[in-house]
Amino acid sequence: HARGGKKGLFIAGISFILPAMLIVLGFAIIYKNYGSVAYVSSIFDAIKPVILAIVLQALFRLTKTTLTTIEAFFIFGIVLALSILGVSEIPLLAIAAGLMFIYRKIKTFRQAKSLVVEPISLITLFLIFLKIGAVLYGSGYVLLAFLRTELVHNLGIITNAQLIDAVAVGQFTPGPVFTTATFIGYLVLDVPGAIIATIGIFLPSFLIIWLLHPLIDKMRGSKNVKHVLDGVNAAAIALMAGVTIELGIASLNSILYGFIFIISAFLLIKYKLNSTYLIVGGAMIGLLMFFIN
Repeated sequence: HARGGKKGLFIAGISFILPAMLIVLGFAIIYKNYGSVAYVSSIFDAIKPVILAIVLQALFRLTKTTLTTIEAFFIFGIVLALSILGVSEIPLLAIAAGLMFIYRKIKTFRQAKSLVVEPISLITLFLIFLKIGAVLYGSGYVLLAFLRTELVHNLGIITNAQLIDAVAVGQFTPGPVFTTATFIGYLVLDVPGAIIATIGIFLPSFLIIWLLHPLIDKMRGSKNVKHVLDGVNAAAIALMAGVTIELGIASLNSILYGFIFIISAFLLIKYKLNSTYLIVGGAMIGLLMFFIN
């Protein structure tokens, strides 16, 4: 948008998203049609711990840069607890933003004073991903929390295992991790679903950038905006942590998968190893286990 205006915004965005969407769609077709084949299932099962380790690495990295104050840790703890108890993500983000804003304002004032069940329609699928795209904030992995709530818990149209598989494909293919929406859309409603879900999740970003671009410089310098975003950042990390815990409990159901997770997390956090290598390694282990068994 800064270089080419509205046309530049959409041309750049589509060029960035479309190749990744098509690649993910290809994997989704293979997964949906051949995912029940034993060796394919074994490969995805072994990749799941690696994906959880990648999310853990993202959490670790974001925690060091975001949870730098006592109030941020406090909000993180509250949101994490409420998330595990099943409170929806949107209210938690709003509460976190409000708490941080109020706390910082009070603090400033004091300092100044003292110094797959039922099939759903394409429209419903579009609206689900449109809502997620409109309210999603923070790392792309926060997407996990929103998808789990909407599609696994509320609608039951995919499973936790399918959710992690979708994120796995979104992770090891080029482009943004949001192309996870393409994969899930295909699982639910085939190619039309893939297209609609992708449009739904990315459309709000285009519109927000288009509408808010003139205000970005002013927002960057606003302390009030910073207070709100600090609260939302802490909440976003807590949501990532909550969904990682739940998915970890569901996926790390054997000693082997636990071992893969620990080794992957160690290599990612300690040595910052490229996650693609670990995903490929996990796939090879899964294939090997298929032949051994």
